[in-house]
Amino acid sequence: MSWNLFMEPIGLSIQITVAASVLVFAASLLIAWRMAKTRFFGKSILETILLLPLVLPPTVVGFILLVVLGRRSWIGKAYEALFGGPILFTWESAVIAAAVVAFPLAYRTIKTGIQGVDSELENAARAMGASEWQVFRYVTVPLSARSLTSGYILGFCRGLGEFGATLMVAGNIPGRTQTIPTAIYVASDGGSMTMAWAWIIAMILLSFLMLLAVNRISKDERE
Repeated sequence: MSWNLFMEPIGLSIQITVAASVLVFAASLLIAWRMAKTRFFGKSILETILLLPLVLPPTVVGFILLVVLGRRSWIGKAYEALFGGPILFTWESAVIAAAVVAFPLAYRTIKTGIQGVDSELENAARAMGASEWQVFRYVTVPLSARSLTSGYILGFCRGLGEFGATLMVAGNIPGRTQTIPTAIYVASDGGSMTMAWAWIIAMILLSFLMLLAVNRISKDERE
């Protein structure tokens, strides 16, 4: 078994997932903050839409992304005009797929943490003249830091394991879009069980370490 052949999907998966999880964390933090702190008509409907990728089959999410990112969509046309080629079956499309499926899990965890912040502390900061942004930055974020970290890690784990949506919008191009899950699928389908098991073990180890970190953070928070 070639070491380079083994490491290529692992390295690519980590790159894609890191990029996706950074996007997910930023979006989840801002959206969860507004959803936790404001009331408006249709809030429950909007939150249901935000959480849909958590329960929809990945192939359904992948099909929707195919339509949204396709060459006939305004996103696809804008990307092609800027970069000279379609966004589908690129590294960027793999990042988008991982981000979309990872978002709901990160969002729910982060929102729970923000809701757990004592509102009296936030009101005290406002009474002292702090703006909403300053309250968010200096009170809400520090007091919910453990939940934010857990949300990031859980989003990372979900993005790392994404298969269906990634395969539909990014394909399985070695060195460009072949992630660990798609590499496992191709290896097992082709009878290369040694390679498949090697990637499976790598995936289990990565996920185990990430979930161990989440459990440790949760334990420290309870104590």
